[in-house]
Amino acid sequence: MNKFSLGKRIESFAHAFRGAGTLVRTQHNAWIHFVATVAAVVGGIVCKIQSTEWALVVFAVALVWMAEALNTAVEFLADEITEERRERLGKAKDVAAFGVLAGAIGAAIIGAIVFLPHLACR
Repeated sequence: MNKFSLGKRIESFAHAFRGAGTLVRTQHNAWIHFVATVAAVVGGIVCKIQSTEWALVVFAVALVWMAEALNTAVEFLADEITEERRERLGKAKDVAAFGVLAGAIGAAIIGAIVFLPHLACR
C-alpha cells in the first residue's frame, strides 16, 4: 500500500482543476451551467435563503456539474476509441447525455421549490 503523500493529494487537485478548465473551455453546455450557477448564487443572496435552502441549491448545482463532467468524460473516451459512428458508443453517449438532462431537470425543480416562495412574497 502506498504511503499518504500531501504532495500527491495537492497534485490530484491540480488534475481536477485542469479537468474543470477543459470542461468549461470545450463544452458549450458547461457555459449554460456556469450562468445558471451564478444565477442560483446571486438569487440565493438576494432572496436571503436559509441554510437548508442553500444546501439544496448547492446539491443541485453540484449534481448538474458532476453529470456534465461525467458526460464529457464518456464523450472524450468514446471519441478516443473511434470517431466513426458505432451503435454501442452512440448509446453510451446518449445515456450519459440523459444523465445531464435528468440532473438539470432535478435542479430546476429544486430551484422552483426554493426560489418561487421567495419571489411570490415580493
